[in-house]
Amino acid sequence: MDALSTGSQKRHPGIGEVLTIARRYCELIDASGSDRPGWLREVANLLPRLHAAMTSVHYKAPEGSHDHPVSLDARFELYSHLRELLADRDGYFLEFDRCQDGAEDMTGSLADDLTDIYCELKHGLRAFDSNTGPALETWVLGYEWHWAQHLADASRHLANLDAARRLD
Repeated sequence: MDALSTGSQKRHPGIGEVLTIARRYCELIDASGSDRPGWLREVANLLPRLHAAMTSVHYKAPEGSHDHPVSLDARFELYSHLRELLADRDGYFLEFDRCQDGAEDMTGSLADDLTDIYCELKHGLRAFDSNTGPALETWVLGYEWHWAQHLADASRHLANLDAARRLD
């Protein structure tokens, strides 16, 4: 495996699968476009595997805060690209959005979910590829503190789009 030592794989055997899925996810997002039909279905099929792979890595990250540098311009550019591609499939209601009478605004955004997952995975991949020390810790903390919820929300919305035959 790329930058992982044999010892690291023995201590965290699921990490190889996480790396494979993370690379594939980032490739799909990088190649997304109106000229690439089916990319969203591929993402929808990959997200449950990503969740299963992340939860199979039995690594307890120490208490700490999760922070990593992100280019806000690059993040916004990707978000805008995905939002345009998704169009009316982007917004969705979160669990409690409809609790208020007359609530019409959707507060969930698939483009935001996919962008945040991408940024977190890309950051982890860069860390692994450069073989920096706390890469696994950073990735697990990011998952626990931030992108696990985006993953769950995106998976749910994509399943709803699939049920409505709006995924392709």
